Amino acid sequence: MKAFTVTAERGPSGAWVLECDELGVVSQTRRLDRAADEVAEAIAFQSGMQPGEFEIEVVPILPAEVESLRKRADELGVKAKAASDDAAAARSALARKMKDEGFTLREMGQVLGVSYQRASELAAG
Repeated sequence: MKAFTVTAERGPSGAWVLECDELGVVSQTRRLDRAADEVAEAIAFQSGMQPGEFEIEVVPILPAEVESLRKRADELGVKAKAASDDAAAARSALARKMKDEGFTLREMGQVLGVSYQRASELAAG
């Protein structure tokens, strides 16, 4: 399926200016979430294709400071996910070790800060 890239840049009035350089299509929309729908008809007309025959990728062009903050937030989100995954693995390892050492599920739950049912799940794997 053919894919067209459409850039979306917010103008001073708050409207998003949409451009598909490949076809020379320019349009606008008030809402970014409607960008693909707004430009689909123009792309279909210019390309000679039916709307179901192509995909549209909308790429927002953000002001430099906003883009920098977005990238930082994304990077921190990835790090947070990795840290959360590591913490979950460590909790499971702790639960398995406590089980091997003979701790009761209620004791494990107290140490882990979870219910004894959750402690059982963590110890299982």
